[in-house]
Amino acid sequence: MGANRDDFENLVVEIIRKHAPIAADGGISTRLSRGGRFISITVHIHAKGQDQVDTIYRELSAHERVLMML
Repeated sequence: MGANRDDFENLVVEIIRKHAPIAADGGISTRLSRGGRFISITVHIHAKGQDQVDTIYRELSAHERVLMML
């Protein structure tokens, strides 16, 4: 989740694509907060192992624009 700016979704997708392919059908979905200030992004990937998932998590959570991750 991050601030609802035009490029936030692209930022998240670029980070993830460096490490794993994104599922073709419905691989990315977004949802705005009630007030529209924040956007949550769900990305389905094809991971080859836990190390790959951990790397994605570390890079996303370290980025200053990513406010929360689940």
